[in-house]
Amino acid sequence: MSYGINAYKSVGVKNDLAVADPHRVIQLLMQGSLENMAKARGCIERKDFVGKSQTMSKAMSIITALQHSLDMDVGGDVSQNLWSLYDFMVNHLMMASRESSVEKIDDVIEIMLKIKSAWDQIPVSERELGFRMLADRDSRQNLASA
Repeated sequence: MSYGINAYKSVGVKNDLAVADPHRVIQLLMQGSLENMAKARGCIERKDFVGKSQTMSKAMSIITALQHSLDMDVGGDVSQNLWSLYDFMVNHLMMASRESSVEKIDDVIEIMLKIKSAWDQIPVSERELGFRMLADRDSRQNLASA
């Protein structure tokens, strides 16, 4: 039964990603990191060390992907600050895994929830402006390389 639910959820996420704009992709990545941290937390409480390792690894990989998706040329101080926060979060999760520390996972969950909450509140008009800016930049880069 759980295989069917997991397969359904996996297809749902894949379908969502297939039509998602960049803003939605980031939302899904943040949600995925939160889900994996919550699972890791449960694994620690159940002393499921294999599960802890797998879910912590997934959470750290997702946060690293978020970090590397930052546009440092355009984002300025915001990108620099997020880079530092993501770096802190990955390092804190490594310590949490090594120490089996639920408290350290909770620290990272709290930070990610704040970042995700701010991300979720970006108005549609600002998202569209950002998409246009990216498209214009990509267009200029394509012309320059032609």
